[in-house]
Amino acid sequence: MKTTIFGAGYVGLVTGACLAERGHDVLCVDVNEARVAMLQAGKSPIYEPGLDELLAKNQQAGRLAFTTDVAKAVQHGAVQFIAVGTPPDEDGSADLQYVLAVAKSIGQHMQDYKVIIDKSTVPVGTADKVATAIAAETDKAFAVVSNPEFLKEGAAIPDFMQPDRIVIGVEDDKARDVMRELYKPFTDEGHPLVETDIRSAELSKYAANAMLATKISFMNELSHVAERVGADIEKVRHAISLDRRIGPYFISPGCGYGGSCFPKDVKALIATSKSEGYTPQLLDAVEAVNAAQKHTLLEKINAHFKGDVKNKTFALWGLSFKPNTDDMREATSRVVIEKLQQAGASVQAYDPVAMEEAQRLHPDLTLCETKEAALQGADALVIVTEWQHFREPDFDGIKAALSSPVIFDGRNLFDLAEMNDKGITYYSIGRACQQVG
Repeated sequence: MKTTIFGAGYVGLVTGACLAERGHDVLCVDVNEARVAMLQAGKSPIYEPGLDELLAKNQQAGRLAFTTDVAKAVQHGAVQFIAVGTPPDEDGSADLQYVLAVAKSIGQHMQDYKVIIDKSTVPVGTADKVATAIAAETDKAFAVVSNPEFLKEGAAIPDFMQPDRIVIGVEDDKARDVMRELYKPFTDEGHPLVETDIRSAELSKYAANAMLATKISFMNELSHVAERVGADIEKVRHAISLDRRIGPYFISPGCGYGGSCFPKDVKALIATSKSEGYTPQLLDAVEAVNAAQKHTLLEKINAHFKGDVKNKTFALWGLSFKPNTDDMREATSRVVIEKLQQAGASVQAYDPVAMEEAQRLHPDLTLCETKEAALQGADALVIVTEWQHFREPDFDGIKAALSSPVIFDGRNLFDLAEMNDKGITYYSIGRACQQVG
């Protein structure tokens, strides 16, 4: 099926590459000329495992192309995906200006029936606004469908290719048939297609992310209780994870969630609720707990150094908000860097893939080529991202490099007994400090 995707960002690129891999003829359009030129040259502007190979394969096969020509893109596809950004506005609500600008462009250039698919994460009622924007520009027939994405950064390709479910909000029979045909390669493999009304589909994306964020904030809240009563949150986590009603996912304590989805989507759902006259107390708490959790490591650092970190040097392992991505949006590392620097400390950091992004966001940050190099001359090690690369370090090397053997671990990577045996003062989340000396 001829498919157009507006937006060559994270969602648009993954959607385009995966649909092309399933045999569709995909044209991605973006107004960023430099980005399109990079993609046409076979280079991806984002880091996502497996994406470079998928882009190259399908471009070479002639199933995937990129353009800045909006008119050409509208004429190309029987379906038109809108996959542009919806950044948070000042009040936390989703900014729909880019979505509605695309809708207007589609209306201006369409010459026959189109199915317009909202793939961007948008609040309930957006399909109505998209339809209004298109109808103001054309008298041609069209339908608007909600088809939210459920992609995890770092695992987006398998999430798209082997989805738990494909949700479509559709209220037009012709559009329903088109959507079934579009996703037939997936449903033929047994992946469920969930058909709902449009508003239920729009809410499902926010509901999913808000639920996952709630689980994370709950465990982070519980971690503070565990520390105060002398329990080990990791043992608690394991015990409750065996309950099939709870499960093992998204209940690992840490130093706060970040990224492009959870923070933005929780804020947007709160804003939507309040705009309808309802105060979502639980979601307000989820956001508040997460904001506070990003300062937990700083509190432990200040307590250890008795409030004086001026002229101290900290090695920082991990810059991205999670492993397998270079995304630093809302990352805890940014809070740690900024607060330590404001207090007069120096930070020397390492991340396997987010170094270029860190340089852009923090041009005064010292970046090191290896995790070992970041340790040299440092007073302490701070870990904020659970890269696999960090899980089996040379502890003797860490002790030798640091002026005092102390680790502040925001992801609970190491065993308490081992840290004690190694003679390292070890602060983690929801567990007793292993104090040496």
